[in-house]
Amino acid sequence: MKFARLLTIILLVQPFAIWAIDLQPNDIVAPLPGKSHAMISYVNTDNSTYYRNGTVLTTALPKSASLKSPDISTQTGILRVSTSYALSELPAISYLQLPYGTIKPAGSLANYQEDTGMGDLTFATAIWPYADREKRRYFGVAGYLTAPTGSYNSQRLVNMGENRYKSDIQMGYQQAIVENLDGMIAVDTMWFGGNSQCAISCLSARTTTLNQKPLTTTQLGPIYKINQTYTLGYSYFYVAGGATTVGSTYLNNVVNTQRYMLSALAYYPFGRISLQYGRDMEIKNGFVETRRFILRFATEF
Repeated sequence: MKFARLLTIILLVQPFAIWAIDLQPNDIVAPLPGKSHAMISYVNTDNSTYYRNGTVLTTALPKSASLKSPDISTQTGILRVSTSYALSELPAISYLQLPYGTIKPAGSLANYQEDTGMGDLTFATAIWPYADREKRRYFGVAGYLTAPTGSYNSQRLVNMGENRYKSDIQMGYQQAIVENLDGMIAVDTMWFGGNSQCAISCLSARTTTLNQKPLTTTQLGPIYKINQTYTLGYSYFYVAGGATTVGSTYLNNVVNTQRYMLSALAYYPFGRISLQYGRDMEIKNGFVETRRFILRFATEF
């Protein structure tokens, strides 16, 4: 029982990583074909208090660390290059995305090593079976594949890379509600490949295998267009699933999180600038995310 409890704690360090496929306001709007864009994002997050089944936990960890005042901060730069086109006369877009950043345990977790390096490479393609620009109604389907190209060391607790493949299928719908107000909803499910090189993060002296059940995210909210330049958005997220198995031991550490994101977008002739801020509202298992700040710049080339 003690081993399983500690194992659950260690494995739930990982939710500071961006698991869900978060959409910005108007991401569901079908793109015009023949356009290429580059987007640079800066993502800053901070995770603190640990919860187990909805209760704060301060159990001691190896290396004389504890969960009394944990802090896990990330700073990540993300480069995304995309191109839009027509596929059987339907709008479509594909992109490649590569992160680089630092994950740093601090507070009562300061004894653990930080990691700086490349994250995992993601390839995505989306297609719009339905797009009515006059009525502002859009339905899109996207597929994502993430390859284990990022920095990873089985002897570290935290890593920029996950040493496993991930795939995701997402569906989203957006439509006009009133003159300047749209509503959107999207649902995606992520599947995880196995990590056969899990050691310290699995509390094991030798490498073992980490497997994870699918993780489903629902996001919805309003999008308000102030004028041709400025747009505001609010998104609510509900994340569920993602329980893990280490070796042959199943851990009932289901992710059950509610969070929000506020967005402000500015469209200028030289490109789009967006600011986003959010945090967890309720969490059942894991380290609560107390801050998520994102600054993005996108331009056509």
